[in-house]
Amino acid sequence: MSTDLKALASRIYEAVSDDDLDVFDEVFDDSFVEHEDVPPGTPPGKEAPRAMFTMIKNAFPDFHATVEDMFEVGDTVLARGRFAGTHRGEFMGIPATGKHVDFAFFDQLRFSDGRVIEHWGVTDMMAMMQQLGVMEGAPN
Repeated sequence: MSTDLKALASRIYEAVSDDDLDVFDEVFDDSFVEHEDVPPGTPPGKEAPRAMFTMIKNAFPDFHATVEDMFEVGDTVLARGRFAGTHRGEFMGIPATGKHVDFAFFDQLRFSDGRVIEHWGVTDMMAMMQQLGVMEGAPN
């Protein structure tokens, strides 16, 4: 069972990188609950991840995820990695900058019957905003 949950979680990150968000319909359960803070107007439930990554992929067409560590504990998969992409379209009111971003994420995915039912996540949005040049402390 251990390999199966990690393989399912890996499919999510691969789908984001490959722009194949239909995988979300297969992997996320109808009862899915998103615990991470999301922008206002994001639909609830299993539509939340698709809406978030659609918004991100529209702004960062080459957006991809790199998982650096993945662990399974019971019915939960923990993943740590990096998101990266080039800002080519509007993102949360920020016009395209053409800048490349690379920032950390940590996800906790809880599964039931082979489908994701809950997600908690922390994404280093401050690093992304600094790299876009819209917050002080931007790297050179």
